[in-house]
Amino acid sequence: MMRWLVLAILTVFGLAQPLAAHESRPAFLDVRELSVGQYEVLWKRPMRGEYVIGFTVGWPQGCTPTVRNESRVPGASITRMLLDCGAKGLVGGTITIDRLPETSAEVLVRVEFADGTSQTRLLRPASSVMTVEGPRSALSVGAEYLRLGFDHILAGIDHLAFVLGLTLIVGGGWRLVKTITAFTVAHSITLALSTLGHVRVSQAPVEAAIALSIVFLARELLVMRQGQPGLTSRAPWLVAFVFGLLHGLGFAGALREIGLPQGDIPLALLAFNLGVEAGQLAFVAVVLSVMALGRRIYAKTLPEWIGQVPAYGIGTVAAFWTLERILAA
Repeated sequence: MMRWLVLAILTVFGLAQPLAAHESRPAFLDVRELSVGQYEVLWKRPMRGEYVIGFTVGWPQGCTPTVRNESRVPGASITRMLLDCGAKGLVGGTITIDRLPETSAEVLVRVEFADGTSQTRLLRPASSVMTVEGPRSALSVGAEYLRLGFDHILAGIDHLAFVLGLTLIVGGGWRLVKTITAFTVAHSITLALSTLGHVRVSQAPVEAAIALSIVFLARELLVMRQGQPGLTSRAPWLVAFVFGLLHGLGFAGALREIGLPQGDIPLALLAFNLGVEAGQLAFVAVVLSVMALGRRIYAKTLPEWIGQVPAYGIGTVAAFWTLERILAA
C-alpha cells in the first residue's frame, strides 16, 4: 500500500512544476491607437528567475517601433514603445510573435482602436500570427470573447482540477447537473462584479485560495472513498456555489488582463462566461466518458484502493500550488 502511495506522490511532484508553469500568465502585447497610424505599445514578457523569455514582435511592413523605456516587475519584463505605421496604420497588417513556435507558451495580443473598439487574440505555438482586422461587428466581438473564455478554462488547470474533483465525488445524473449549475451561477456573479469594478481584491491571495479549495475537495474525495461522506458528498451544490464565487474572481483576473471592448462590455462579458461554461461542460463530458469506459473495462480487475489515487494526485498537486502561490504573493 505504501509503495504505490509514495510512487504516486513522487510522480505528481515531478509533474507539478510543469503544470504550474502552464498555469502562469501568458506574455501580453497591448497596442493602443493614439492617432492615425500612431500607437502606444506595452510588451510584457514573463521571466524565469533572471531570464526573460526571448519573444520578439514582428510588426507589419511600414511600421517602425521606438523603445521608450524598459522595466521589471515581479516575474515579468515590461517594454514600452511608440509605433509609427504611417497613414496606412495597422489595419490589414499582420503581427507575428517570433520564436513562439519553438515554445509551449502563449501570448495574449490586444489592439485597441481610437474609437474604443478592440481586437484580442491568444496566440499559441501553432498559430503565432494575428491579422489586424480593425473595428468589427458585435457578432465578431462576441465570437472572439466566446473563444477566449473557452480557451481560458481549458488552459486553467487549477479550475479543471476543481471541476474534476466535483465530478468524481458527485458522479453523473441530476445531482451533477445541479452541482455544476451552482458552480456556474456563482462564478458568473463574481466574474461580472469584479470585471465591472464593483468588487476589488488582490489576485495573488485569490489564486492561493483557489488552490486551497482544490486541497479541500481532494480531502473530501478521499474520505468519501474511505466510507465517510463529507460536506461535498452531502451537499455538493452548496460547496460548488461557495467555491464558485472564489473561482469567479480568478476568471475575472484573466478577463481584466484581456480587457473588455468599451462599446460592447455586456456582450463581451456574456460571451466570455459562455465560453468558460462551454469549456467546462466539454471537460465534464470527457471525464464522465472516461469514468464510464473505465468501469466497463476494469471494474472487476482493479483493486479497491485504486479509487484513492485521484484524491492523492489532485491533493498533492493542489498543495504544491498553494505553497507556491503563497510564497510568490
